[in-house]
Amino acid sequence: MPFAEIDGIATHYEVRGDGPPLLMFAPGGFDAQIGKWSDLGVYKRIRLLDHLPQHFTCILFDRRENGASGGRVEHITWAHYAAQGAGLLDHLGIARAHLMGGCMGCCPVTALAVAHPERVASMVLYWPVGGAAYRINGHLRFARHLAHVADHGMQGVVDQVRSHDKNFSADPRGGPWGEPIRRSDAFAEAYAALDPARYQHMVLAMMRGLLDRDTAPGAEPEDLMALDIPALIVPGADGAHATSAARYLQECLSGSQYWDVPPDGQTEATAPPRILDFLTALS
Repeated sequence: MPFAEIDGIATHYEVRGDGPPLLMFAPGGFDAQIGKWSDLGVYKRIRLLDHLPQHFTCILFDRRENGASGGRVEHITWAHYAAQGAGLLDHLGIARAHLMGGCMGCCPVTALAVAHPERVASMVLYWPVGGAAYRINGHLRFARHLAHVADHGMQGVVDQVRSHDKNFSADPRGGPWGEPIRRSDAFAEAYAALDPARYQHMVLAMMRGLLDRDTAPGAEPEDLMALDIPALIVPGADGAHATSAARYLQECLSGSQYWDVPPDGQTEATAPPRILDFLTALS
C-alpha cells in the first residue's frame, strides 16, 4: 500500500484513473477511509468509483486516525484534516485539484478551500454533515468517551478498543484514536501513559472546535462568502446530514450549484452524471 508522510503522520492513499486530479475526502464520520466510497450507504448505491476514474485522476486516502493511516494525540481541528489533503497533493506534485467531500469529508474540503483557494479548482460537497441533531449526537459521543476515561483511565480505553473492531461511532467509549491504538503497540503504549486530566481538557477543546454549530461545520461563513470557487452541493436528509446544512452552504458559497434532488432520487443513473457534468465543464 502506498503511504505518504504528512506532518509526521503516515497517510495511506490510492490513485485511480486518469485525467485532471480530483482529491476525495472520504465519508464515514470518524471512520473515514477509502473503502467507505464503495460500501457505505448512499455511496455504495451510486458507485462513484465505477465512473469518476474514467475521467479524472481520483486521489483517495484514509483520513488520519482512520483505516491504515497513522495518527497523533493532539487537539485536532478542521485545519489539521485540511492540511493532510494539501500535504498529499504536495507529495504527489499537484499544485491544484478539484476537491470532493462526502459526509464529514465536506468539512475539510471547505477548510482547505479557505486556507488555500489557489489550489482548489472546484468543490463537490456530497451530503454535508450538519444540523442540530448532528451536533448534539457528536457531543454525546465525546461525552461517553470522556466518561469512560474518568471511570477506567487511559489503559481502560486501550483495553476497550482492543476488545473489538468497532469505530468511534459504533462504540464511543474508545474515542477518536481507536484505530491507531488497535494497529500500533507503540501508539497504544504511549496513549495509555497520557495524563487523564490533560487529555480530557484537550478532547473537550477538540469537540467544541469540530462541533461548534447547528449547521455545516468546517469553515466560518464569512470566509466561505469570500470564496470564488465553483461548488456543487448535493443534500442529504437525515439526522447527521440535515438538508438545512446543505442549504446553508448554498447560501454562503456564491454562485454554487445546488442539486435539488431528494436522497431516493440520487442513484447510479443520476448522481455520477450530475457530478461529471459539473466537473468536466470546469476541466
